[in-house]
Amino acid sequence: MSSHRKDLQYMSIVKNILNNDEFLKIKKIEHHGISRYDHSLKVSYYSYKIAKALHLDYEQTAVGGLLHDFFLSPEDRSQKDRLKSVFTHPKQAVNMAKSHFELTKKEEDMIRSHMFPINLSVPKYAESWIVSMVDKCVATNEFAVKFRFRLKYAYNLFLLFAISVIKF
Repeated sequence: MSSHRKDLQYMSIVKNILNNDEFLKIKKIEHHGISRYDHSLKVSYYSYKIAKALHLDYEQTAVGGLLHDFFLSPEDRSQKDRLKSVFTHPKQAVNMAKSHFELTKKEEDMIRSHMFPINLSVPKYAESWIVSMVDKCVATNEFAVKFRFRLKYAYNLFLLFAISVIKF
């Protein structure tokens, strides 16, 4: 996914995060078969594009999407710890992001609620719904690729669903 690099407006929004040494540590953490960095970048960029198309706050969406999985975890975690993380990592990501960046309430909500309905933190903003849905779409595709399935249209289906839900 190199198209984000050509989008100068997007890059100007997220450059301070992408240049942060602590954030760069997530490049070394496996997540859905790729790095957590690459996963977060996909969620951020696709969410940004949708928010922009819908005339929503695409700048905060880019930031919230990029930081939604910003937490550090040891590679040798047990299966129990990995499962527990499904429920606890949004709060960890909010705390980590707040310790390194100034966040708006909307950005915090995007990070905190991106695992809805699993973590029961209901998104409060349209932008939060976008990040949550795009995260699920991206993760579904990453798992499909990891397990050798190809869901060629998964992105399109999820993104169309997300847009239709937001419009109503």
